[in-house]
Amino acid sequence: MASISNLANLAPATATNSRSSSTSSVLPRSFLNLRSLNAKLSSSSHLSLRHHQTSRPSLFVGCSASGGNGSAAKRTTLHDLYDKEGQSPWYDNLCRPVTDLLPFIARGVRGVTSNPAIFQKAISTSNAYNDQFRTLVESGKDIESAYWELVVKDIQDACKLFEPIYDQTEAEDGYVSVEVSPRLADDTNGTVEAAKYLHKVVDRRNVYIKIPATAPCIPSIRDVIASGISVNVTLIFSIARYEAVIDAYLDGLEASGLDDLSRVTSVASFFVSRVDTLMDKMLEKIGTPEALDLRGKAAVAQAALAYKLYQKKFSGPRWEALVKKGAKKQRLLWASTSVKNPAYSDTLYVAPLIGPDTVSTMPDQALEAFIDHGTVKRTIDANVSEAEGIYSALEKLGIDWNKVGEQLEEEGVDSFKKSFESLLGTLQDKANTLKLASH
Repeated sequence: MASISNLANLAPATATNSRSSSTSSVLPRSFLNLRSLNAKLSSSSHLSLRHHQTSRPSLFVGCSASGGNGSAAKRTTLHDLYDKEGQSPWYDNLCRPVTDLLPFIARGVRGVTSNPAIFQKAISTSNAYNDQFRTLVESGKDIESAYWELVVKDIQDACKLFEPIYDQTEAEDGYVSVEVSPRLADDTNGTVEAAKYLHKVVDRRNVYIKIPATAPCIPSIRDVIASGISVNVTLIFSIARYEAVIDAYLDGLEASGLDDLSRVTSVASFFVSRVDTLMDKMLEKIGTPEALDLRGKAAVAQAALAYKLYQKKFSGPRWEALVKKGAKKQRLLWASTSVKNPAYSDTLYVAPLIGPDTVSTMPDQALEAFIDHGTVKRTIDANVSEAEGIYSALEKLGIDWNKVGEQLEEEGVDSFKKSFESLLGTLQDKANTLKLASH
C-alpha cells in the first residue's frame, strides 16, 4: 500500500546540509509518495516574523485567516508550569500561518505536536494552503506528494520559530512533531524507512518524528533511535506498552554507537482522556455503585502509575551508564488532554498531571482553561497510593487494562487513518476543481 512516502527525491531543506542526500536504494511502496518533494522547500519556508491583527475573542489566536493577535507578552501560568514545576507546556495544533504560534510562544508554549487529524482539519478548512497546492498540482504532483509537501513546509516553518527554545535548553525542549503515515502502523520496516526519510527531508534539528506505539512499531522505535533520530512515540494507552516503549528507547541509545547521546531525545506520548471515555462506558455498563463511583478516575490514576514507572526505569546502573554519554530521559508527554465529558473539570487532564521532566500538550480548550484558572503545583505523584487503589479496584471489577489499551490503540490508529484518507480525498476534489477551472 502507498503510505508516507512520496518523500524520496525530496531534497534537504538547507543548502549547507552536511548530511548525505543519497536515498535508500529500496524504499517501501508506502514511502514512495514523498519522492517528488524537492529543494524548493527551502526557499518557500522563509518566515516573516511579524504579528498580525485579528478581532477573534480568545486568549490565543490560532489558525486564523489573519494570524496572531500580536499583543504584548504577559507572564502566564504556562511560564510558571515550566519555571516552578519543570513541566513543558506544548500546543497540540498546527496550521497556517505558522506565525499564529508567536503569541503562544510569548505566553509560555514551548513546543508543538501535530497528527493526521490536525492536518486534516487545517488543510481542509483553510484557504491558506491553496496557492501552494495549486502550484503543486499544476506542476504534475500526485495528491499524496502534494500532501507531504504541504506538511513538510508547515513543520519546517514551525521548527524555525521554536529553535531559540531548543538552543536555550540544549535540545531538551522546543520541538515540533510530525507523524509518519498512519498507513504504516503495522509495518515495522516501512516505519523505519519513512521516519529516516521524513527526518532527512524536514532537516530541522528540533523536529520529532512521531511513531505509534503499536506492537509492530516498537522495534521501529529502537532502530530509529539507534540511527540518531529523535522520536515522539505516540498512541500509548497502557502501562505495559509504555514499558516496552521505554525499553525500545534505551535499547536504541545503547545500539547507536554514539559517544555523545545529548542530541538524541524522545518523548513518550501517554494518552489520557480517551481512557476515561472508554472506561466510563464500561463502568456504566457494570452499573454498581462502586463502578459508577470510579468514573472519571481511571485515566489520571493510570498516568500517575506511568510516572512511577518512569522514575524507576530512568534510574539505576543501566541508565547511569547512558547518562555518562549525555543521554537525556525520555520524558512522559501527556496527550489527549481535552475533556470530553462536560460534567468534568475542564483542567482534569492537566492539573493532576504536573511534575518535573514531563510535557503536557494541550489543544485550545485545555490550554485556555489552564491559563485562565489552572493551579501550578506538583501533583503527579501526590497520591500514588490512591492511584494504585483505583487501578486495582478497576481490575477487581473485571476490567483488563491491557485489553482496554489495545482497543484504544486500534481506535486511535483507525481514527488517524480515516483523517488521512479523508484529507487525501478532499485534496483530490480540490485538484479536480483546479483542473476543471483551467480548461
